[in-house]
Amino acid sequence: MPRLLAAVLLGLAFALPAYSNADEAPPILLANVYRDQIDLSRYMVSEKLDGIRAIWDGQVLRFRSGRTINAPAWFIADLPKQPLDGELWIARGQFERVSGIVRREVPDDAGWRDVRYMVFELPGAPGPFSQRVEQIRHLVRQANVPWLIEIQQFFPVDRGSLKKRFDDVVRGGGEGLMLHLADAPYQTGRSDVLLKMKPLQDAEAVVVGHQPGKGRFAGMLGALRVRMPDGREFMLGTGFSDAQRRQPPALGTTVTYRYRDLTAKGLPRFANFLRVREAL
Repeated sequence: MPRLLAAVLLGLAFALPAYSNADEAPPILLANVYRDQIDLSRYMVSEKLDGIRAIWDGQVLRFRSGRTINAPAWFIADLPKQPLDGELWIARGQFERVSGIVRREVPDDAGWRDVRYMVFELPGAPGPFSQRVEQIRHLVRQANVPWLIEIQQFFPVDRGSLKKRFDDVVRGGGEGLMLHLADAPYQTGRSDVLLKMKPLQDAEAVVVGHQPGKGRFAGMLGALRVRMPDGREFMLGTGFSDAQRRQPPALGTTVTYRYRDLTAKGLPRFANFLRVREAL
């Protein structure tokens, strides 16, 4: 038996379920921010997709919150029995569309025809990430359905070639790049095993207050007061549509915001509201 195929079958045989309690968020790997100091030769690189994170446990497709994604039966019928981690994605710049499609309680069959499940990880599978990449390729070919696709991974030649790829992706409307440590075993939690390289950074905070608007925004939301995970608070006042200002996120809601960098006090600089996380 060829060595690669044996490794693939070994991975399939010993892969663990993504998680066991459907009422809880599945443990997943989360990215830190890319830094120039890393040993680039040890990382595999892929495009960062602006889709919806989706975890397949072999039977049910779920959001990162643990909620079930109501996908059409045909979409999940031929997915592998092995757990998968990836993004439900349509195309660059289509986040709002794919979000609207996959959040529906009753599946929009026509909309789902445009959705692809872009796989980048095998929860619980043994071996280094570079080997799991080969396993993903094998699983996708075996399933042989057009909506299941492996995210292409490559080793950058040097920092110059990485920067060129990053610039090309961003210029084309992409979000940036992901760097995954090639020899890393599967793990969960936030780690340097996975790094994100973006022109702007995303983070999450909890809504703790509403600031009334003035002038054109009189009678609507002016800004959200939000609390970061470390307990610090700041005002988030831009990035909202008029509809969101009329009906702002409720207190206790987790929101995602985008920012350029941090102030000397460690607060986000030029922060803009991006989306409500609970809606996913």
